[in-house]
Amino acid sequence: MKNVLLMGLMMLSAGMMMPRAALANENPTSIAAVVNEDAISEIDVRDRLRLILVSSGLPDTPEMRQKAVGQVLDTLVDEQIKMQEAARNELVVTDEDIAQGFSAIAGNNKMTPEQFEQVIVQNKIPKATLLRQIKAQIAWTKVVQTVIRAQVSVSQNDVAAMRARLQGNIGKNEFLVSEIFLPVGKDGDEASVRQLANRLISEIGAQKASFAAVAQQVSRAAGAEKGGDIGWVQEGGLPDELDSVLRTLTEGQISQPIRGAEGYHILLLRQKRTFNEESIPSTDDLTNLIGFERLDRAQQRYLSDLKAVAFIERRI
Repeated sequence: MKNVLLMGLMMLSAGMMMPRAALANENPTSIAAVVNEDAISEIDVRDRLRLILVSSGLPDTPEMRQKAVGQVLDTLVDEQIKMQEAARNELVVTDEDIAQGFSAIAGNNKMTPEQFEQVIVQNKIPKATLLRQIKAQIAWTKVVQTVIRAQVSVSQNDVAAMRARLQGNIGKNEFLVSEIFLPVGKDGDEASVRQLANRLISEIGAQKASFAAVAQQVSRAAGAEKGGDIGWVQEGGLPDELDSVLRTLTEGQISQPIRGAEGYHILLLRQKRTFNEESIPSTDDLTNLIGFERLDRAQQRYLSDLKAVAFIERRI
C-alpha cells in the first residue's frame, strides 16, 4: 500500500526553515507554530509528515523526517492562512463538502470511501489529518472562485498577442515539463534545502518514489497539485538558469537541483518536440490557457500578501 495515496491528495484545488530536531519528543500540547490567532501543534506536524511520506512513497526514516519537516510546517502554515481567509470572507466548508472531497480521493484511488479509510488506518495516518488537508483545499478553492477569479480577465487582444508569439516559435523546440520547487526562505538553511533536493532526486531515480506524488506533497510551485505538471514550455520560456539545463535533458531524465532566485528547482523532461502550426491551440483553448495562467499568478500573489501581513511564529 506504499503508494496507494499517490493520486488525489492535492487534486481538489490549486522560506523553508529546518528545525533542530524532527519532532523527536513531541507531545499534544507542544506548539509548532502560531498563525495569527490559531496554533499548529507538533502532533499536527508529525501526522501530516506521516501522510506525506506514505502518499509520496518516500522512506519514513529519521533522516527524511529531519529533512522534510520544515517543508511540512510551511505547508500547514499556508493552509491555516487559507482557512482563515475563507472564514474572513464568510465562506463555509461544510461537512458535506469534506465528505465529497474524501469520496473523490477514494474514487481516484479506485476505492470506496470505506476501503480508503481502511487504508488510512493501516498506514497509521489519523483520518483527521487528511480531512484537515481536504478542508484547507476546499476553503482556498472557494476563496479563489469567489474573491480572486473576479480580478482576472482575458481580452481578444490578449489572445491575438499570444497567438502571434506562438507563431513566432514555429520550428523551435518545446518541452513537456514537470517541476518540484523547494524554496529557501530568508532565514532558511541553504545546505539543508539542497540536501533535501538531492535526496528526493535519489529516491525518484531509484524508483522508490514517484515524481508526480512527491511533487503533489512536497513541491511549493504552481502545478504541484497536478503532480508538478507545468505543461508544454517553449525553448527560452523559462528563466535562463532553468532553460539552459532543460535543453540538455533527454526524455525521461530528471535534472540535478537548479538554484533559482528563490530556491531549488528539480525538472523532469517528459517529452520533447518541434513546435509547429498544428501545435497552436484554438481561440477558446488560448483564452482558457491565458485565464488559468493569470488566475494562478493572482492566487499566488494573494497568498503572498496574506502571509506578508500575518503574524507567524515558528517554534521548531
